[in-house]
Amino acid sequence: MKINEKHYRAVWMKNRVVYAIDQTLLPFQFKIYESKDYRDSAKLISSMLIRGAGTIGAVAGFAMAQAAHEAPAKNYGKFLATAREEIEKTRPTAYDLWNSTELVYKAALKSKEQAVRKAQEIADQYVLSAKKIGREGERLIEENDGILTHCNAGWLALVDYGSALAPVYMAKRNGKEPFVYVDETRPRNQGASLTAYELKHENVNHSVIVDSAAAYYMAKGEISMVIVGADRIVANGDIANKIGTLDKAVAANYYNIPFYVAAPLSTFDIDSDTGDDIPIEERHKNEVIYCKGQGTTDEVENVRIVSPGSNVLNPAFDITPASLISGIITERGIIKANENDIAILFE
Repeated sequence: MKINEKHYRAVWMKNRVVYAIDQTLLPFQFKIYESKDYRDSAKLISSMLIRGAGTIGAVAGFAMAQAAHEAPAKNYGKFLATAREEIEKTRPTAYDLWNSTELVYKAALKSKEQAVRKAQEIADQYVLSAKKIGREGERLIEENDGILTHCNAGWLALVDYGSALAPVYMAKRNGKEPFVYVDETRPRNQGASLTAYELKHENVNHSVIVDSAAAYYMAKGEISMVIVGADRIVANGDIANKIGTLDKAVAANYYNIPFYVAAPLSTFDIDSDTGDDIPIEERHKNEVIYCKGQGTTDEVENVRIVSPGSNVLNPAFDITPASLISGIITERGIIKANENDIAILFE
């Protein structure tokens, strides 16, 4: 996508240096972070300097490729195994991380050069998948549709183009004028900071709403459909996505509004049977206690919003059951969220 008329991917690698748009600074500052070793690249994931299932997967692959080049000849295999374990520990819920790390690890066992090629191939495949998801999902969107999204599943989250936002961008480029209701997505406000940032640069009409306002706009008949991304989709069609997704699915079901999930095949974990098998990441309480924003002096500040002494729980994801999902938009078409349709994708 373009920022100030220049095309960027969310993350890329050149000469074994990983370059990433620092998502923790958006929308107030645009800065490229340079990571020169695999441990630093792993920290990009754990610190959420980058986030989003596909971008996490791309960075994990790049980190594994960096590890291959850092590994000493004498203990090459042991070094790779240790690096793989460190990378896989960064975010437990996102399946793309595991998938990419494994693929590049296997390539690295053959040669360092194959590790780099595989990592680049994975990143490029995310972009191709996103374009196809955009084309498939765009068919669902009619002129002036009101579309609710949650968290950020745009180009920042999938290297380029995005998953949930790809159909919106495609619709806009094909002359339609969808309107996007952007959940702020507490506690890290990825909707308010990242999705709104993307939509502004793509000239898509949108408004940011507080998370608890979604059902209100559904009740008013202003939302035609919900499209969200996913961090993991299991064999029966259950999904893990940013905390608050389940709320939207329940409300959409009540008001008979289609609820779609957009994700590439790399996000499917067909070895896990149901959502009960998905590990849910519990993140630090400070993400809830403090809120980042731009102060009156234009400086970015962290402000405490929770009463001192109160306990905080901070699950990063929730599980939306397949029964609440109208369809899953993939690069191979729109399928039903059930075991048979998902199994066919991987035959």
